[in-house]
Amino acid sequence: MDKKHIAVLGLGGVGGYFGFKINQENEASKKYKISFVARGETYQKVKENGLVLLSPEHPISLTYPDAVEQYISDVKDPDLVLICVKEYDLENICKQLKGVISKDTVLLPMMNGADIYERIRKIIPGNTILPTCIYVASHIKEKGMVEHKGKAGKMIIGRDPEHFSADVDWIVEMLKESKIDFDFKDNSLTDIWTKYTFIASFGLVTAKHNSSIGAVCSDENQKNEATEIMKEIKKIADKKMIVLDEDIIQKTFEKAATFPFETPTSLQLDVNSGKENNELELLGGAILEFGKELRIDTPFTQKIYNEIKSL
Repeated sequence: MDKKHIAVLGLGGVGGYFGFKINQENEASKKYKISFVARGETYQKVKENGLVLLSPEHPISLTYPDAVEQYISDVKDPDLVLICVKEYDLENICKQLKGVISKDTVLLPMMNGADIYERIRKIIPGNTILPTCIYVASHIKEKGMVEHKGKAGKMIIGRDPEHFSADVDWIVEMLKESKIDFDFKDNSLTDIWTKYTFIASFGLVTAKHNSSIGAVCSDENQKNEATEIMKEIKKIADKKMIVLDEDIIQKTFEKAATFPFETPTSLQLDVNSGKENNELELLGGAILEFGKELRIDTPFTQKIYNEIKSL
């Protein structure tokens, strides 16, 4: 029987961490064929030296996949694709993927956002897409090297609502074998939107004020702005029949209070360093689009979105 082919697109903090775990296990078992796809200097480094993960979970910090590719078009017949790119690259990546996947290829998007499933589905209408939520504290230390600190990374994966009975048992088995902490659920949308409530509200407010997670919790004005954004997200979730806790706002602030006061958000860092690409559309634009589509007013998100745009 042919080995299942798993492709990991993107070797940043998320792809590097989870891709490393899957591949290092597979170096021993040789059960799957694993391809990494990376660009530029990361491609060169991993092709020559393997992928490095600095993590207390892995005493051996190096892994070599079966193949390292620079272009998606060089990936042949993948059975599973882990999409670990920045969300602003998502449409471009999906258009390229259309040329290499079969109707049976399963897509596992590993980025946190409320509209990721819909955006992939628009470009790739027929395949199984598993809506996923990711928790991991990892980052690129240098090209080809990812550093992980803190708790083990976790994935919360749901069945595809449009392909509910798709056979994904082999994927669940592969994640278990790779010793990845994950929950597999019939419906992961509550988890995805709960995380999104936090990252969108805190991302937008910290980006506007160039502040920190602690500042949003303690400054009355910033706390109020984050609260109003969360209320708008909750209205959208309710209309989409996605069940969020009634006290999600309080719980989100309680979660935020567990972070060190000065913790930044990625949107705040990107906006205030003048980075060309950032996640404003993921964290703000998506709320505005859902609001338009569902005829729900989102004035607070719109105001902060506009203010960030004008920075």
